[in-house]
Amino acid sequence: MSILVPVTLSSAAAAAVLAVWLMIRVGQVRMSEKVSVGDGGNEKVIRRMRAHANFVESAPFVVLLIGAIELTGKGDAWLAYVAGAYFIGRILHGFGMDGGELGWGRSVGITVTMLTLLGLAVVAVLILMGVM
Repeated sequence: MSILVPVTLSSAAAAAVLAVWLMIRVGQVRMSEKVSVGDGGNEKVIRRMRAHANFVESAPFVVLLIGAIELTGKGDAWLAYVAGAYFIGRILHGFGMDGGELGWGRSVGITVTMLTLLGLAVVAVLILMGVM
């Protein structure tokens, strides 16, 4: 069995799992802080909600660009590494949003996310221009 877009399929699955993990983390802090709706002005809840929202804001663009690039046949092996780096960055960001020892994860996650989005966008444009 040959899969047409294995990196895209893997990325979409990873995005779904990561979204669920981030949702669970929001739910855990909601329960511990007794905030059932909204953020209740609670910084812990706000941080977890923003980690989830930040992921949701970038993941669709990343998965879409990965899929489009892979469909052109220009992704080669590097595309899987870029996808992997993106998801590692988003995990670090999730932990980093809690502050504490892993607070550095937030800035690393932000940087990796922006570089991934920009890099994939540039590759897409280069493919459109026939340079790649």
